This record gives sequence, structure tokens and C-alpha cells, in this order.
Amino acid sequence: MKTIEKQGKTVEEAIQLALEELKVKREEVDVEVLEEGNRGILGFLSKMAKVRVTVKPKPDEVAAKFLEGLLKHFGISCKIECELEENVLNIVISGDNAGILIGKHGNTLDAIQYLTSLVVNRTSNEFIRVLLDAENYREKREKALQRLAIKLANKVKESKRSITLEPMYPNERRIIHTALQKDPKVTTKSIGKEPNRRVVISLK
Repeated sequence: MKTIEKQGKTVEEAIQLALEELKVKREEVDVEVLEEGNRGILGFLSKMAKVRVTVKPKPDEVAAKFLEGLLKHFGISCKIECELEENVLNIVISGDNAGILIGKHGNTLDAIQYLTSLVVNRTSNEFIRVLLDAENYREKREKALQRLAIKLANKVKESKRSITLEPMYPNERRIIHTALQKDPKVTTKSIGKEPNRRVVISLK
């Protein structure tokens, strides 16, 4: 993190001078006021205001540093790519050992994504949505769930009996609902409480 100290007739003037030198916006820095500054007798300036301005790390930099440390701790060597666009941080982890990070039904990947989100948003003024993927797992899982939804919907139509799926994360339940929302013969709903909330597929 880059830090500089600046003086000015007022605190705001000192901050502005620092921003100009750092070439950043006000929301991109943390400011510590070291001296308020004051005027002496007859209004003459007797003490300059002084501030310490530190550039905040960018969300993608925070995420990359956290993940690099995490992977190093577990002895995993992978490539980390981060792209921030409109408050959405897309992170892709690739490499020979990237598959280890997925876990059963993506449980490990979801846990790492959650931790990364906590770390990133701890230093950000705006909420940053973190989306983490490894070995293109998210897309593969989505397609598998879509196929499963259609297969089970056909079973419901044939047997005329409802089917209750295994517990799923909210994003996976959403994939099931979306896959079947245009089917004229079946309907879906979620039942139960987290983390055991499930999707039920029934005839309309």
C-alpha cells in the first residue's frame, strides 16, 4: 500500500494535494489527520494541517494476495486470475492441482469463495460480489444440474408423483428452478431450512 504525508493550510487542502500526487480519488484512500492546523493571533496561520494518506488496495489485489497465501499454506501451486467488473469480482484458479479446491459438489470451492468475499469486502466501501471458479467447475455443475432437472421432471410426469432432491446450496436450487420454469406440466418449490433446504418437483 502506498502512503504519503502532506501539509496544507487546511486538512482538506492537504488531502487534495495528496490525492493529486497519488493520482487517485477520495474514495480510494484512507486518511489519517496528523495535525488539524490552526490560526494564531489576528488570523495568521500558525500551524499547518498535516495528513497521512494511504491508497486502499484494490479488490482484485486483496483477493489474489489472500488466495496466494491460502494455496501456499496447503502446498498447492496454481494460477490465479482476477477480473473486477461493475462490483463483481470473477476469480479463476487453474493448474494441475486446482481440482483439489472443488470438493464434493463444490463444497470446498464455495467455502473458499465465502472466505475470499469476507476478506475483500472488509477493505471495500462498496459490496463486491465474489465469484470463484476452478477447472471450469461452475459451468460443468450447472449443465449437470440442468440435465438432472429435466430427467427428474420426466420421471414426475411418468409416475405422476413428486420427487424431492437432495439438499442444495441456494445457487444450485436456483438452477433447478430456472431449468424447469417454462415446463407447462411441472412446478418446483423449495422446502426445509438451511442447510437442508431441498427442491421438490411436482405436477402442476
